[in-house]
Amino acid sequence: MDHKVQGEHRTRDIGIRVYSPPNIHFWQPSPSARHFPRLFFTMLTVLQGSRLIDPSAPGAKPGGTIADLWWRDGYLIKAPEKGTVADQTIDGSGCITMAGGIDLHTHIGGGKITLARMLLGDQMPPWREATRVNGEDAASCEFLPSASVTASRYLDMGYTTCFEPAVIPCNARSAHAEMADIRGLDTGGYCLLGNDDVLLRLIADDEPQEVINAYVAWMVQATRCIAVKVVNPGGINAFKFNEREMDVDTQHPKYGITPGQIIRVLCRAVSEIGLRHPLHVHCSNLGVPGNIDSTLATIRAADGYPIHLTHAQFHSYGTEGPYKFSSSAAKLADALKANPNVTLDVGQIQFGQTVTISADAMHQFDNRNLAKPRKSVLLDIECEAGCGVVPFKYARREFVHSLQWAIGLELFLMVDNPSRVFLTTDHPNGGPFTAYPHLIALLTDRSLRETALSEIHSDAAAASSLAGIDREYSLDDIAVMTRSAPASILGLSDRGRLQPGCVADVVVYEENANIETMFRTPRDVFKQGVRIRSRGQNVETATAARRDSTLVASVEVDPTYVPKFRDMHARTGTFAMDRLQISKGEMDDVIGTRLVETTWPENQDG
Repeated sequence: MDHKVQGEHRTRDIGIRVYSPPNIHFWQPSPSARHFPRLFFTMLTVLQGSRLIDPSAPGAKPGGTIADLWWRDGYLIKAPEKGTVADQTIDGSGCITMAGGIDLHTHIGGGKITLARMLLGDQMPPWREATRVNGEDAASCEFLPSASVTASRYLDMGYTTCFEPAVIPCNARSAHAEMADIRGLDTGGYCLLGNDDVLLRLIADDEPQEVINAYVAWMVQATRCIAVKVVNPGGINAFKFNEREMDVDTQHPKYGITPGQIIRVLCRAVSEIGLRHPLHVHCSNLGVPGNIDSTLATIRAADGYPIHLTHAQFHSYGTEGPYKFSSSAAKLADALKANPNVTLDVGQIQFGQTVTISADAMHQFDNRNLAKPRKSVLLDIECEAGCGVVPFKYARREFVHSLQWAIGLELFLMVDNPSRVFLTTDHPNGGPFTAYPHLIALLTDRSLRETALSEIHSDAAAASSLAGIDREYSLDDIAVMTRSAPASILGLSDRGRLQPGCVADVVVYEENANIETMFRTPRDVFKQGVRIRSRGQNVETATAARRDSTLVASVEVDPTYVPKFRDMHARTGTFAMDRLQISKGEMDDVIGTRLVETTWPENQDG
């Protein structure tokens, strides 16, 4: 039975009503629901004696502080008056506690995931033969887990919020619907622009920036996204005109504009309409030796506006050495020092089988010959983008793959500010997100890195500067990179921190000298103050009480230009532009997720 209600209306059987703090809604039983068991999030709860790690907190000490953490009604609160007795007391001694992790770039929803599962059905056990383990769907695989398994694997690492970075407008409903099935995680998406004919025509016609701003704002609002992403700016569209290469200064064969122009206009639009997250850029020339020049040109094209370079490892290649393939991680790290407007996530590869899925049809077309197993999917999508699905296996003894692995770690260690570099594998492109505990161990332990370096291709190890880097991440650095910094760059003022007013997404790890083991399975994961996982097991008492959220940006749309956009869309699309619009009611009642508009106070430090 569905016990969800709206406003102050109550269901007759259990008497639930809405508890409504600003912007966010949580469910709690009404006082009259005497026969319904009291749920954890109505209690005053205290976690006692744990080492709290939140470097963003005022007066935070390196390595954290042993203290008590209090929450009530799904929010963290200040410690109450001395002598206050909690309804629930949890022993945190011998444990490390952090806010719930935030993954700002992981492909977990949308048509490309469905295509990959269809293409690689042989990688998953037939559902008729699958055996459920701990209540989870076993018909899955490591790099293409089902929605339910995606949720449990993220929660089992202490992650509570994840973002799909490539939401094509015409497929936004599907993406949100699949993410809504990832129970236990709050999710969000980035609207994919920069290859759609309407935007390219607006730029080609030299329309005023305010017109482009109105278009970008309308698309973000219509698709219920939190940010804007561009993939191979203009290149996917040019591929449809038989272009096979596109650099930052290459003119589009139809529109006569360059990727550099697209980047500049979109960076400005994202900034001026008030999105907290910078333009999320998949640069030109993905995976091409020498593409560091394109990456540096992309930074220059931003013209000082904030810009985020995604899966930067795949865009940090030179052409030196006998293999004509080399690391340019140091050049990119130097560029970040010189350009404070730039951030990046790494896209670290992991050795083994995976599948690459990307809107970058141009470069997936090139990569199809490298597919393992030898099959792939390429398609064009409306007037918006493309899609390529290419299975791939990273081999430890292959020079190129080994050097890619080393380049990713170099980027992590050479960018000295953990709030400007983010932990990603570009799941599943570089490997599954379940590699995060191992990657954290590599970053925190130089001796472990040296051991791993000795196991890769010897020429790649010699070509890398990894052996000469002494730096080791602290737990504070890990908390910044995976918690407070993603919250800041996405404008999530209510999470990523252990501070009063934040959502009580709390993760308790048992201290362990083996960092990978510690981060692999937390002792407890609390979502909105409710314990939902404990040592890798579901806690069923939470299921009736929680409803997950879709985090979206709050933008104002100037209606003046919308008729113009409708007419332009009608010339190239096969359906009306207004059909892209997803209403709040549809998100709530059909897709089944709460719509939460994010806010970031102007006086809050980033």
